[in-house]
Amino acid sequence: MFIIIGAIVVLISLVVGFTMAGGHLLVLIQISEFITIGGAALGSFLIMADLRTIKKVIAAIPKALTAKSSTKDDNLSILKSLYDLFLLAQRDGLLAIEKHIETPEESEILSANSKFIKNKTAVAFLCDTLKVMLSGGVPPHEIEGLMDTEIETFEAENAPVSALLTKLSDAFPGLGIVAAVLGIIVTMGSINEGAEKVGHHVAAALVGTFLGILLSYGFVGPLATNIEYLIESEVRYLEMIKACVIAYAKGNPPIVAVEIGRRTITSDARPSFSELENYLRGRSE
Repeated sequence: MFIIIGAIVVLISLVVGFTMAGGHLLVLIQISEFITIGGAALGSFLIMADLRTIKKVIAAIPKALTAKSSTKDDNLSILKSLYDLFLLAQRDGLLAIEKHIETPEESEILSANSKFIKNKTAVAFLCDTLKVMLSGGVPPHEIEGLMDTEIETFEAENAPVSALLTKLSDAFPGLGIVAAVLGIIVTMGSINEGAEKVGHHVAAALVGTFLGILLSYGFVGPLATNIEYLIESEVRYLEMIKACVIAYAKGNPPIVAVEIGRRTITSDARPSFSELENYLRGRSE
């Protein structure tokens, strides 16, 4: 949502500032410059990435437009789900949670947390790890290494998404200059057509430079940064789940395991110890 709001603010600021200075908006509509820069950017992007990465970039953009940061309530909900799982395993044995991790979408414990159950990465991360624990004989430090490996793989798999958009953003000013140079070449070819015609061609050429810089610093660059933050937020979410699971695997009581996980949450979305305790008690009654 904020991406859309930010884009609107950028456009309104440009339009208002340009018109206040006496500019005419129709001058900025230079289709040839749009085609030159857009086509060159698309071609550069295809050169930079393979098909699999391109698909990830395309999928990441709408996700960034609709993504919401985890709130305190979201974190309380996942901590509650983990607490209930650990409590069930402590009371009835690890095998009691098997049905919950085999079909999490049908689990009354996990499916109650809509944000978690929609996060396919987190669901697989938790359930696959608990399945390993169910197999028995795997020490906690091995489980921790396994979870660390999956998190590292997730980061390595998604890092190119923001990196490619950043590189594309860095390329836009240069592509804008290329479009401007082509415009100047056209201008030189029509220099004997009079001042008005030459002025029109120069204006069109400068629009290319303007467009390249605007796309870079006004849209694509900020979008790449937003996606980078989303990936970091997802990693923090996985780290919180990992902390809870490892703490329980080491023999800590469920309440201590989720408390350890709570402390991995950033301060802006971290519930207090009292809030977590009251939430667990309230949902357990």
